[in-house]
Amino acid sequence: MIFKIKKSLLKTLYIFFISLSLNIFFFSTDKIFAKSFDVENIDISRPFEINFDKNDVINEGFERAFFELISLIVSSSDKKKITNIKLNKLKGMIESFSIQEEKFVNDIYYVSLGVSFNKKKIYNYLEEKNIFPSVPIKKKFLFIPIIIDENKKDLLIFNDNEIFKSWNINTKKTHLIEYLLPTEDLEDLNQIKKNYEIIEQYDFYEVVSKYGLSDSIISLIFKDKDGTRVLSRITFNDDVVLKNKTFFLKDINDKQQVKKLIEELKIVYEDHWKKINQINTSIRLLLNIRISNKNNDIISDFEKDLDDLDLINNFFITKFDRNFTYYQVIFNGAPSTFLKTMEEKNYFFNTQNKIWSIR
Repeated sequence: MIFKIKKSLLKTLYIFFISLSLNIFFFSTDKIFAKSFDVENIDISRPFEINFDKNDVINEGFERAFFELISLIVSSSDKKKITNIKLNKLKGMIESFSIQEEKFVNDIYYVSLGVSFNKKKIYNYLEEKNIFPSVPIKKKFLFIPIIIDENKKDLLIFNDNEIFKSWNINTKKTHLIEYLLPTEDLEDLNQIKKNYEIIEQYDFYEVVSKYGLSDSIISLIFKDKDGTRVLSRITFNDDVVLKNKTFFLKDINDKQQVKKLIEELKIVYEDHWKKINQINTSIRLLLNIRISNKNNDIISDFEKDLDDLDLINNFFITKFDRNFTYYQVIFNGAPSTFLKTMEEKNYFFNTQNKIWSIR
């Protein structure tokens, strides 16, 4: 009975005193940085026992948040280079954290954390390991998996296709790609079957154009007695990339084998998407830019937009006079990439002189 009372009292004391000590002695949780990676909803539970230490739980949350972030911005092959990290090194890359929710239920402590990591420090850490990260951009693709039974000379599409039915069942927080599956359409089925003999060369335009998405992934899954080969036709911004990969899959209707195949295919597609958005942090392009002082709002917006761009390594004011404010911008990429990126934010530059100016 006495132990139960002590346990209840300890719960209250942990909620108050440890939370207070974290705020005072670790770092502030209130400061918000624009150039940060924010990882939300890291859920942890731990039995509330005599040797319970909330700091251990928080530290575990930091590690989980870090590896979740790594899964978002690093390819599967590069991720293998990061198997562990020292806690002090990890904490040095954290800008802030927040306890979003915490509670005790049946002597189990539950906490949900949000952690913000400093982008520049994360990039520097990855560069030390010779890893080029990617901008974690969410993307929607039309996805059409087609099983081709080469023994029966037949196609399996839509609900006759176990991969189609199971594709969106298991999704992860770290997946950047959202897959839009087509609706079952007899016309589409007939169109695809009509092109069976040239299926590897067929562009699927008649089928894809119905869905209002210019970007698509068509998976041709060739099944015969020897195994399974998947030819993926990935279309993004009118560029087409073909990926050919062989998998060990004996039974196309076995749910566990299909689940494994789906997981491996999603890794292939996630890695391809990350490669498209990869940042070469080893490139340091120095750009000198001047902006007219006639409109302070333009200067303010320009600095904010630079601060929000992942490819901007750093920027600072070098000088200013009555007419212009002069900036030096350090960019991780080619000049053409910078110009294209800024055009998307409605900035157009006169590049005829050494010092660029906004038109």
